[in-house]
Amino acid sequence: MQIISGILLSFALFLLPGPASASTWQIDPVHTSFQFSVRHMMVSNVKGVFHKFNGQFEIDDKDISKTKASAVIDVASIDTGIEKRDEDLRSPNFFDVAKYPAMTFVTKKLIKTGPGTFKMTGDLTMHGVTREVVLDMEGLETVVKDPQGKMRRGATLSTMISRKDFGLTYNKLLETGGVVVGDEVKISIEVELIRN
Repeated sequence: MQIISGILLSFALFLLPGPASASTWQIDPVHTSFQFSVRHMMVSNVKGVFHKFNGQFEIDDKDISKTKASAVIDVASIDTGIEKRDEDLRSPNFFDVAKYPAMTFVTKKLIKTGPGTFKMTGDLTMHGVTREVVLDMEGLETVVKDPQGKMRRGATLSTMISRKDFGLTYNKLLETGGVVVGDEVKISIEVELIRN
């Protein structure tokens, strides 16, 4: 976890200083989920989550396009509901968490596409490979005060990536044709933010 904490600190420093009108919002791990879905044996989808993560947003409400965000995910916290499968995913066959313990994302730009909708472009680093990805995002602009007096806002993000683009190429062939694990991975994120 020391490595992951160091990566998180580096990304936090990257975000600062923000615009004078920007405010800092931390990802609330209790009300945030990082989920994924991948095709299994060409006939069904296996879903999973990552339980340990951290990150923050620098949001300028006067110009939402200036928003910056970063997140760090502890890859070893992967959970598909089957421990044997999770152990395989942590192994060198897939994520190789001993060598690549963290997955990171840093925004490069945010474009408003309509009322409450955006395209968020950023660099995703996974398995030692960095690729630019574009996420569809809804929300972010609405701010509410919770019963404890803390300010909150949230967003829903999604994208599709190819695991092969990140060097995750391990697979097995089926006798009937096709492969055991699909290439395309659907990523779905529900993020809730708390203002410092």
